[in-house]
Amino acid sequence: MLPAIFGLAGESLSAEEKALFSACDPAGYILFGRNIRDAAQVRALTDELRELAGRDDLLIMIDQEGGRVARMKAPLWPSFPDAAQFDALYERAPSSAIEAARANGRALGAILREAGITANAAPVLDVRQPGASDIVGDRSFGAEPMRVAALGRATLDGMRAGGVVGIVKHMPGHGRALVDSHLELPVVSANIMDLEWDIAPFRALNWAPIGMTAHVVYTAWDAERPASLSPTVIDGIIRGAIGFDGLLMSDDLDMKALNGPADELAEAVVAAGCDLALNCWGRMDEMTAIAARLPEISDLARERLARAMVTIAPGPDDWSLDESLATRDLLLRQGLI
Repeated sequence: MLPAIFGLAGESLSAEEKALFSACDPAGYILFGRNIRDAAQVRALTDELRELAGRDDLLIMIDQEGGRVARMKAPLWPSFPDAAQFDALYERAPSSAIEAARANGRALGAILREAGITANAAPVLDVRQPGASDIVGDRSFGAEPMRVAALGRATLDGMRAGGVVGIVKHMPGHGRALVDSHLELPVVSANIMDLEWDIAPFRALNWAPIGMTAHVVYTAWDAERPASLSPTVIDGIIRGAIGFDGLLMSDDLDMKALNGPADELAEAVVAAGCDLALNCWGRMDEMTAIAARLPEISDLARERLARAMVTIAPGPDDWSLDESLATRDLLLRQGLI
């Protein structure tokens, strides 16, 4: 198995993709809007990926946070609120906000599971900071770490009940970044004590099955390398200070915060301590080069992957999708409308 997650070029697998994926057996896949036409097509695509891999528990992920980050869009699928709405509700009714986040996560999970998707790149556990880039902004559950942790936990629990595993991001915290890491490399100069604020939600939820790193330099920890490429940050902060022992993937290798060929970056993030390298754009030349360069997945990473995917089996007491949406909408109205 290759320690990588690959994107796909279109709405169905090409002959080239089938040949490459059969040969290298990537650990998982990620879907984007270019891969999505309607419910039947998405389910056929995810079924094809599972058949190709020979694994029912295949990691097939998507970015479906809600708000401005949604690959499956209305009117074909329900719209979901951004994290800031739960933060606003928490101001008025904390218990209702937590229950709404849980119901929202459950509905999200049910919709994704129906499409054959097994993992969602949410919740965002970055603590919002004044004056920072809007790349986090309304995707954050707030400016107070324990509120972020409480709403993040409810979201994780809800998605798990709905049948998908959540991916906490962006470890060890993207909330202070002054620039968008999709476009350039953020450098955070906060001191170690201030950064305790940022890592607090991740420490509170360090049992999460899967996490994603941030392409951000934290000068207090490693002034030379962003977290995704830093053994110091991954081993000392994410695995050490935070205590995270789940499956750790990099953020997308094609983001402009990183510099270099995708295959070299994939090798570097795995060498730094990421279990999986995330390559989103489905470019055949990049994926072929990554497959040629990366080693076999480590035994520990394989175990973490298996452990993460075991957590998604729905229980017999799951709510229906309609019940989850109705409960979520009622609780949101109580606080916001």
